[in-house]
Amino acid sequence: MVNILILGPGAVGSLWATKLKLAGHNVALWGRSDASEQPLQLDDSSAMTFKHRHLPSLQSADLILVTVKAWQVMAAIEPLLPHIHSDTIILLMHNGMGTASQVEEKLTHNPIIVATTTHGAYKPHSQQVLHTGQGITQLGGFNAQGAQCEFLQAVLDHALPSVTWNPNIQQALWTKLAINCAINPLTAIHQCKNGELDDERFHQLLERITQELVDVMVEEGIEVTFDTLQQTIMNVIHATAENYSSMRQDVFHQRRTEIDYITGYLLQAAHKHQIDAAENAKLYQHIKQIEQSWTEQ
Repeated sequence: MVNILILGPGAVGSLWATKLKLAGHNVALWGRSDASEQPLQLDDSSAMTFKHRHLPSLQSADLILVTVKAWQVMAAIEPLLPHIHSDTIILLMHNGMGTASQVEEKLTHNPIIVATTTHGAYKPHSQQVLHTGQGITQLGGFNAQGAQCEFLQAVLDHALPSVTWNPNIQQALWTKLAINCAINPLTAIHQCKNGELDDERFHQLLERITQELVDVMVEEGIEVTFDTLQQTIMNVIHATAENYSSMRQDVFHQRRTEIDYITGYLLQAAHKHQIDAAENAKLYQHIKQIEQSWTEQ
């Protein structure tokens, strides 16, 4: 049995919380509400009760699974820092890149693991989570200590398969980032479903976006070609044709997006390598202007 704290029990965090508890682990939640307990129901099963914001659960955690949005990670972790044991594993699971190095600066001795998942989850209300789509989860060590934690693959795979340990997790994260860079801003700007990006009016723009992504990824040491990345992006557009991207949903509901950790991260890498990423920069500025317009209302 592993002592696990879920930091950010949104849809994905709640899915993992319920699955890990059903697998026999000691699971607690840490969210924004002040309640000491949080009931959660997975699909139509009976509700489970979790300790919430319970300090001893934080102090004794073997694993903290961080499932808040990328821009929320540091604000969520910083109040907990005095209580996190130096052996506690920190597992980051969110869209975008760039938070692991920020966490490492604060938790210099802790094993840090980064993950990407394709499971679908939805919370119709605060006490229920629906598992809306089977997926796969990939884990890998971000730092040397994290690279020693391959045993977690079996723990997580038993709870919510399938989980694989990827020694080259940066390849997987960059591929996911590239997909998000191509799909999320365009669907947010045009307020459309993913499948609409297969329309002819987007083809040339998507090609230019993809070429910029390939140029940066190659400089970052990622094995990729234009043809393979373009095919990967189109496969996702087709497979998720009826879905709205998370960024489209955030813009629709006037919530802050993860653009700084998606396209923003890409642009930082492009700048480092002196690569012109004009098309992605335009998308970034457009989303930032949309966000800015809400605060000016």
